[in-house]
Amino acid sequence: MTPESVIAFGQQALHIAMLVGAPLLLTALAVGLIVGMIQAATQINEQTLSFIPKLISMALVMIITGPWMLRTLVTFTRTLIESLPQAVR
Repeated sequence: MTPESVIAFGQQALHIAMLVGAPLLLTALAVGLIVGMIQAATQINEQTLSFIPKLISMALVMIITGPWMLRTLVTFTRTLIESLPQAVR
């Protein structure tokens, strides 16, 4: 296994991790920003107020994008396992 192949595997893993994590992180960011603006406008400074909207929106996004996330992770894992014998040589 050469250092280049290890770096390539690492780059692919980071790329997949960013792709899979992005929908949930962007949803939490958007909902947090909207709730923060509402809290600023109404001057309600309760930190726990944004938890339930974030939880609900992230659950919806997970339901919608879950199959795609799972398919992406399974494809990457299958590719990684299939390429291991060639990388070990």
